[in-house]
Amino acid sequence: MQKDIYDRIIGFLQGASWAIVIVGAFFTFKLTILLGISFSIFLTILYILTSLFLILLLDAFKVNKERLSEAKKQTKLLEELTQNS
Repeated sequence: MQKDIYDRIIGFLQGASWAIVIVGAFFTFKLTILLGISFSIFLTILYILTSLFLILLLDAFKVNKERLSEAKKQTKLLEELTQNS
């Protein structure tokens, strides 16, 4: 099955987002370690949660695209059934 450009872009953005989460969490921790270990861990967890929320938004776009595609298929089938009856 061939993916359209939208699926490729979403897939790329999801992969890049996971890389940004991992690298960004590391740098967030390293840059804020001077302020204290507990504050550093708090900011790192806050960064990770925010990033994961944005990844969920990308996944929601993908699910909505699939839902729209299925609705179009069902509409086409229903139109064919009503024309034949």
